[in-house]
Amino acid sequence: MNHNAPLPLAHLTGSSPRVMSLTQLREHGVGAAEAAERPWQEILPGVFLLHPGAATSEERLHAALLYAGRRGGEAMITGLAALALYRFASAPALLALTQIDVLVPHTRRLRSVDAVRIVRTHTPPRPQQVTGLPVAPVARALADAVARLSDAGTVRRLLSEAVRGGHCEPAAVVRELTVARLLNRPHVVDAVESLLAEGRAIAEDRLYQLVRGHELPEPVWNVDLRLPGGPHLGGVDAYWPDQAVAVEIDTRAPRQGEDEQFSEAVRKRETLERLGVTVLHITPRKLRDWPEQQAAVVRTALTASADREPAAYLVVLPR
Repeated sequence: MNHNAPLPLAHLTGSSPRVMSLTQLREHGVGAAEAAERPWQEILPGVFLLHPGAATSEERLHAALLYAGRRGGEAMITGLAALALYRFASAPALLALTQIDVLVPHTRRLRSVDAVRIVRTHTPPRPQQVTGLPVAPVARALADAVARLSDAGTVRRLLSEAVRGGHCEPAAVVRELTVARLLNRPHVVDAVESLLAEGRAIAEDRLYQLVRGHELPEPVWNVDLRLPGGPHLGGVDAYWPDQAVAVEIDTRAPRQGEDEQFSEAVRKRETLERLGVTVLHITPRKLRDWPEQQAAVVRTALTASADREPAAYLVVLPR
């Protein structure tokens, strides 16, 4: 038996997607000269489409990954092509995209070509498998897409769909846009402000559903707390005056280090807790993914209030 015999090509040309790199073709005993003589097309440098006619969207995606020299899953689809794979209604169809973005480690020596744009990263995310292809997580794919978009409406629709469709939380999107240094573009900042407002509205609705769905006592909603005749202490999303328990939805984006907004939130919490108020911070993600657990946390805090020292009397005002 000849262990060096080339692998048969027939089963590959009959399979789908029918794209191969020159390296793969050589493993089948087909060199560059023979590849050029066949009715194939070199659709990307060193990547061949093994049939005449146009490539399908699937073949274009596989070709882009082969061009990026996908080794050990280190290359992945990102940008608008990734959002199309995630079935974003506001992203163009794959067939309409003239260029596919591929995310690779920054150490790769590779240039962009007409059909493939190479995006480099120092810290590659863990890819998601979508239709069998490695695809960047939604928040990262969004940032790579937004980096190329100048139309404010398109950016706003994409960010909104990411949150409304439950693909990711606003904080994750803001984190990726911050790392990509896109928050100095006015149309991106406007879209982010809309996104955060929409994300907060969705989170508030989930908090209402949590209280009512788990039959917790009805709180006063969206109120400001202050000492009688004294200073304003801050606003909370829900407050149970009899038990001195407050819930705040934490929609702040995770940031590097402490910022002014973070410091202010810590000061407010410490002040309220000194006055005997139990402050519960709940993230939108926890409200979405683990509502039963959050309801149990709130119920425990309400029950435990009977064993605590009475809180200071606070004036409660609508926000």
